[in-house]
Amino acid sequence: MGDTHRITTPEGHGLAVSRSDGGGLPVLFLNSFAADHTMWDAVRARLDRLTVAFDARGHGVSDIPASPLTVEDLAADALAVMDAENIESAVLCGLSLGGMTAMHLADQAPERVAGLVLANTAVNFPPVEMWRERALAAREGRYADLVSPTLERWLTKGWRNSHPQETARVRAMLEAMPPEGYAAACHALESGDTTAALSAWAGPTLVIAGAHDQSAPVSRSEEMVRLASGANMVVLDAAHVSAIEASDAFAAALETFVAKCEAQKG
Repeated sequence: MGDTHRITTPEGHGLAVSRSDGGGLPVLFLNSFAADHTMWDAVRARLDRLTVAFDARGHGVSDIPASPLTVEDLAADALAVMDAENIESAVLCGLSLGGMTAMHLADQAPERVAGLVLANTAVNFPPVEMWRERALAAREGRYADLVSPTLERWLTKGWRNSHPQETARVRAMLEAMPPEGYAAACHALESGDTTAALSAWAGPTLVIAGAHDQSAPVSRSEEMVRLASGANMVVLDAAHVSAIEASDAFAAALETFVAKCEAQKG
């Protein structure tokens, strides 16, 4: 949705960026591991404000990294997108790996962050062996074997059965993930830990959990609420990618939070 174009970061990485113009405090969306910026389409369509989403490096049609990624790399890319889009300050809305990216960016450049929305995420994702095995599978040409199990973790069985067309689009998004980018991003999840970053963040925070999320259970969201200063939490009737499965409720919670951040900022 919106205008889709390409930017190049100061480090020379090409990123695919989608911008939908509107008024008010902007929202920068940070996609999940193995997704692309279109995972946010249903949520963004419900917001009457400036929104920007982009394919994280290694995802979608952004550049594939030549070496393993870190959360620091992804946060630097997100800041480069804000600079390219002339966004001085925004609410960061990240899901899963995107949530970790948002926490790190808030730690590195708090003056650019008006609020954090941390959806279906955690400050770390052990065990490291799991990510090493998945990266190896992708490098050895077995990425296709990972698609169906991922889809089952992302969306509940009931939703998949009642939304066959939307489920087919999500499967196609997963199938389009570059295996080299998948392997590179596995390293970010293997090595990333944003415990200190979230503990240091003093701004407004909304934590969004999925009641049926096995990848980032509600208990991990409760952990973030304890770490963050003054965080609030909502639990949606969804699995891991609540922005797709519960887009109405997600967008409503997000807009309420952004409006509060806007009032505080103004």
